Amino acid sequence: MYKLPREFYLCDGIELSKKLLGKILVRDKGGAVTRARIVETEAYMGTVDKAAHSYKNNSGGRCNIQYGPGGYAYVYLIYGMYSCFNIVANAENIPEVSLIRALEPLDGIDIMMARRKTDKIRNLCGGPGKLCMAMDIDRSLYGADLCGGELYLTDDGFDGFEIASGPRINIDYAEEAAAFPWRFTVKGNKFVSR
Repeated sequence: MYKLPREFYLCDGIELSKKLLGKILVRDKGGAVTRARIVETEAYMGTVDKAAHSYKNNSGGRCNIQYGPGGYAYVYLIYGMYSCFNIVANAENIPEVSLIRALEPLDGIDIMMARRKTDKIRNLCGGPGKLCMAMDIDRSLYGADLCGGELYLTDDGFDGFEIASGPRINIDYAEEAAAFPWRFTVKGNKFVSR
């Protein structure tokens, strides 16, 4: 098992969203380590994608981190209360990201359950807000380097699965972009979001 290098992230958002499936997200908060496999992602393709925060070329606001190289965390708040964790893709000045939508818990499950106040393992990380609570990812991690030691990804060689794709979720405002098939899942995995 090895930590993913910067080069892994330097591809377009759609390719990265597919490549992230099966990889392991690791969160180390003061020695409290949680690990979970990525089983669902969504690609957001910047200035050509009406669903993307960076669609209107917002390089000075909350999207600023998206304009750097891939391999950094883009964390934002929805509904005024839930964090969403995205991974910046591509090269500098190409603001694309992959939203992490669901994880399969692997290690530190007791810690995740305490954070989420539930003992239902299938409900721990089945949505962007849920997984952020379970993994203790919040806006303090905006801009975190995923090649660092606090929040990072590893590869344990898990492969051989089929990737399913379909339209992204909860982006009806995005007109024709709402139908783009840029949501990717590990086909048949029971931990994908509902």
